[in-house]
Amino acid sequence: MHVRYSYLPQQFAEIDSLLSQIKALVQSGDFTLGAELARFEQGFAEMLGAKHAIGVGSGTDALKLPLRAAGVGAGDEVITTANTFIATVGAIAELGARPVFVDCNDTFCMDVSQVERAITPRTKAIMPVHYTGYMTDMNALMPIAQRHGLVVVEDACQAILADIDGKRAGTWGRAGGFSLHPLKNLNVWGDGGVVVTDDDETARMLRLLRNHGMENRDEIAVLGYNSRLDTLQAVVGNWLLPQTESIAAKRIEHAAYYDRHLCEIAGIRIPPRTPGMRRVYHLYMVFAERRDELLAHCLAAGIEAKVHYPIPVYRQKGLAHLGYRAGDFPVSDRHIGEVITLPCDQHLSREQMDFVIETVRAFYRG
Repeated sequence: MHVRYSYLPQQFAEIDSLLSQIKALVQSGDFTLGAELARFEQGFAEMLGAKHAIGVGSGTDALKLPLRAAGVGAGDEVITTANTFIATVGAIAELGARPVFVDCNDTFCMDVSQVERAITPRTKAIMPVHYTGYMTDMNALMPIAQRHGLVVVEDACQAILADIDGKRAGTWGRAGGFSLHPLKNLNVWGDGGVVVTDDDETARMLRLLRNHGMENRDEIAVLGYNSRLDTLQAVVGNWLLPQTESIAAKRIEHAAYYDRHLCEIAGIRIPPRTPGMRRVYHLYMVFAERRDELLAHCLAAGIEAKVHYPIPVYRQKGLAHLGYRAGDFPVSDRHIGEVITLPCDQHLSREQMDFVIETVRAFYRG
């Protein structure tokens, strides 16, 4: 049996209604900051319970622009986690700021107990990463930020519709950034991102920054960027938006099924499932003994398992100038040898999941 990782052919298998909407857009010529984008932004904001949603060109820009709107720039420091995708760090570095790392814990998110020790006089913001669809402990993080007068911009790129006690990822800090990359739970046909905020001034600045800083056709208020979410991509987003809750629910259901069966297998450890937190499983990751051997076994059996990520971001060659060394973040280092990502998307069949479970069980039985 083949258990693929990418579900996109199934997600977009029946798109006649979507194609007709794209045809209508082409005939209208409303390609830039168009009506469909405004409709998508309104729908996205309502789904998350936020006051504003601003569509931008990528998930990376959805992190960079709210930092810029908060005044982060050259010489500032932004605290984030040593266990994340490079886009988190890239968004900080593009502004001339310095990323300062703290370690993660076994939820894969920032260990908030380490944050206060990382604050210096140059610290301007904190960027928690809701990695894999888990959430950082925002109940503990927000009082730290408030006590030190720091802006919080959430990297919620992997966590659409995750929440803690009903409060959505992306709505805790000054702003939250989301990715619409094709492999995200709500995706479009290329790069795209969304920033949400309840702060009117932040929203005003974000709309300026994404469109060259233009107040109107002839007046430039600030130096901005070319980072508009294409109206065509908004059409795709509007087509998928009503399905987003069911996508999240199905992934949660599949993860719970895996948990029930994989926890019985010696050699597999399920990450802690924090009470009161809704995890949306952009990635389904577990800890595995003899991980590399298990990965090879799964691949040979036709299961497209993966490792996210084999080199922690703080040890990447491109970040050597930050001065970190192997061993500085021992939990992140431990994870790179233990975690395995198994397919867990909304289109998997029960037979495919059972095959994954039995393949893992067979490996540890020898």
